[in-house]
Amino acid sequence: MNTLSGRRILIMSTFGFEDAELYIPRQTLLDAAAQVVLAAPTLTEIRGVNYDSKTGNSDVSEVAITPDMVLDDINVTEFDALILPGGVVNPDKLRMEPLAIALIKDFVEAGKPVAAICHAPWLLIEADVVRGRKTTGWYSILTDLRNAGSTVVDEEVVVDGNIITSRMPSDIPAFTQAIVASLVRH
Repeated sequence: MNTLSGRRILIMSTFGFEDAELYIPRQTLLDAAAQVVLAAPTLTEIRGVNYDSKTGNSDVSEVAITPDMVLDDINVTEFDALILPGGVVNPDKLRMEPLAIALIKDFVEAGKPVAAICHAPWLLIEADVVRGRKTTGWYSILTDLRNAGSTVVDEEVVVDGNIITSRMPSDIPAFTQAIVASLVRH
């Protein structure tokens, strides 16, 4: 399947991402022949967490991944889309990185697809790009999204222009499908 041949997608993350929310979309895009680049504040390997929906607990992953590049080296014009995995810690750390927030704004303003799942819409709030948009996210951040001026809905995936949001790991198939469809359209 070469659906996305020639497309370059950036995943922005740091320690504490939800494993499935990074690895599954990444692999789907690679399988569709896209080039996927992982960027983080540093090149130090990062670990995610595995959320257990039965217990509500997250455990640090045994698997680590090394970023391909640092945030300082990102040029938005070189990418076709941005993906922001969730987890609680990852977006909370990234929203304290002014460069990460500036890059998100740049992607949105350039009209490129920006996809955020779980707690990652916190980053969209910090970038002030959800005002007047329809979004979704993990249940504990829905009030944050409303307070930022978004119309919040409880759906597995919401596409509003170039912003794609989803709620949780069980929504990953719909989330990933929306990303691929958006890239095919653009």
